[in-house]
Amino acid sequence: MPEVKISLFSQILKLVDRSEFGSLVREHKTDKFNKGCNTWTHFVSMLFMQFSGVNSLRDISNGLRSATGNLNHLGIKNSPSKSTISYQNKNRSYKIFEQLYFKLLDRYEPSLERKRKYARRIKRQVFIMDSSIIPLCLSLFDWAKFRTTKGALKLHAVLDYDTGLPSYVCMTDGKQHDVNVARDTIFPKDSVVVVDRAYVDYEWLFNLDSSKVIFVTRLKSNADIEIVESFLTNDKHDHILSDQDIRLTGFYSSKNYPKNLRVVKVFDAENDQYLFLLTNQMFWTADTISQLYKARWDVEVFFKHLKQLFRIKSFVGTSANAVRIQMWCAMICMLLIRYLKLKASYKWHLSNLITFIRMNIFVKINLWNWLDEPLLKKEKPPPTKTLF
Repeated sequence: MPEVKISLFSQILKLVDRSEFGSLVREHKTDKFNKGCNTWTHFVSMLFMQFSGVNSLRDISNGLRSATGNLNHLGIKNSPSKSTISYQNKNRSYKIFEQLYFKLLDRYEPSLERKRKYARRIKRQVFIMDSSIIPLCLSLFDWAKFRTTKGALKLHAVLDYDTGLPSYVCMTDGKQHDVNVARDTIFPKDSVVVVDRAYVDYEWLFNLDSSKVIFVTRLKSNADIEIVESFLTNDKHDHILSDQDIRLTGFYSSKNYPKNLRVVKVFDAENDQYLFLLTNQMFWTADTISQLYKARWDVEVFFKHLKQLFRIKSFVGTSANAVRIQMWCAMICMLLIRYLKLKASYKWHLSNLITFIRMNIFVKINLWNWLDEPLLKKEKPPPTKTLF
């Protein structure tokens, strides 16, 4: 494998367009009063934390300082001290990192497109919306209200099923209800939105229907309904137990959603439970509805990878701004890792790829060759000669 003069980390940073980054800096004026640590140095430091897996400001500073002679390749002059990183996390607006994520998503989204295993037949854009709680210590993070003695940050994400990455992200305190964030989210006409029953608000669902957006969710167990018509199910799909058109009969629910809805009863063999899927799509097959809801597992996998592989459980700052900077840098890191994974010919698992990068972060080797062939091939021993 041919050697190069810059490290893997330096080559990964080249995926971020410096001119585009500079435009964001000028737009947000984040280099004004930078205290010797400009926005790019701050960004490199926080991204280093995610790629290397370190847990403290001291480790970030010392880790970059250990790369003596390689800092110029990273685009920075000196390793920032831990107090400098702490100051910038508190005072530099997280908005620039948020906007950078979506800029990078626009740039690499075409390359991240994948075949939709279940939804390809419907030829529509599918969005999966969900949220995840990240526990925080209330005495340290007093702005993150959740319960009387507990604090939490809630990450709301709208996952694009094509890319497996969020096309919309919102971070709130733990008390914020999922529906409140959903109401402020606009989905394209003729798209499909898949959500859990925590999002069942009939007024919001009716607004989606009025906007020509298809939704698939779960019917709440206490819903008052009247069966309008039942349909025969396909014998080929034994997990489909019933398919019915229904009408809401509750006083408020019937006013908030006056039209008919459809309920598909499904048996989930993996979890040994019955699911009542609610949708406004009256014509697709019952199996298509069930497979669309099954696709919701993608957002669960996304949250699982984000929590397990990246540094978002322990934070290096306690202010709301510092936590959001760390979260957005973790999202940027995941986007870049996903891009590298899908461009490589080697069949990487996401966890293996991030682990291998951490072990080789300052190794000077060609990134793309290494991605395609990370392990040295064993040479075959020479054939043994037989003596007569």
